Amino acid sequence: MLKIGKFNLLRVTKTTGFGVYVDGGNYGEILLPKRYVPKDCQPESWINVFIYLDSEDRLIATTETPLAQVGEVACLKVVAVNRFGAFLDWGLPKDLLVPRKEQATLMQEGQSYVVCVYVDDLTETIVASSRLDLFLNEFSSDFTPRQPVELMIYERTELGYKAVIEATHLGLLYANEVFQPLRVGQRVQGYIKAIRPDKKIDLILQLPSPVVQDAVAQKILDHLQARGGTSTFTDKSSPEDIYREFQVSKAHFKRAIGLLYKQQKIVMGKDLIRLAE
Repeated sequence: MLKIGKFNLLRVTKTTGFGVYVDGGNYGEILLPKRYVPKDCQPESWINVFIYLDSEDRLIATTETPLAQVGEVACLKVVAVNRFGAFLDWGLPKDLLVPRKEQATLMQEGQSYVVCVYVDDLTETIVASSRLDLFLNEFSSDFTPRQPVELMIYERTELGYKAVIEATHLGLLYANEVFQPLRVGQRVQGYIKAIRPDKKIDLILQLPSPVVQDAVAQKILDHLQARGGTSTFTDKSSPEDIYREFQVSKAHFKRAIGLLYKQQKIVMGKDLIRLAE
């Protein structure tokens, strides 16, 4: 069965001066314009094409790859806004519409937003929505703490950063546990921190493991050696300053200097740390 908004392997039925037609099953023959037709394309051959609607809402085929297919999440830029909604550049000649009612916040031209692409059941047109909670799951009992996951940042809030997890779920990175710059649409490696009692998902970017702790400890030793054995970085330093110098969270930094102190490799003062003699 033909899938609108996705790639389909379809049979070529006939050729014309302006392209070829492919068999769309119940949807009839669908034009693949000449500029997209491979040189060796002949009737009865099979071709993998993306099916969408042109500017006159007719089904059309292309061999171009859009930035997102139906069912996928992507960060796309707004190229125009009118009373119908916002239009996104998704890599095809016809821009992708986000109806006003599908905008979590009113979109602005020139800005990029994370959206889910879907087919409107009533019109069979391909549209997008930034109301991700309507398409992705906020609750889960399947993930486990410390599980590595791929994240896409989609919103900044007072609590932290909301992220799409593995293109299927939504979770939260708390602001006080994020020590690197993040932007909407950015893909980062993260981990499941915890599944809350209400089944919502908390996330974290770094795990407090012995391997990480040893690596941070070595960074601190290198830092001290490069500065003659003394540094003003302590457990009182700001998270921002620590991340700028060591690219780790303050929690990781404190654990590492605690380890070095126990190993008697450093001496800790009120406003400094130094290499032990």
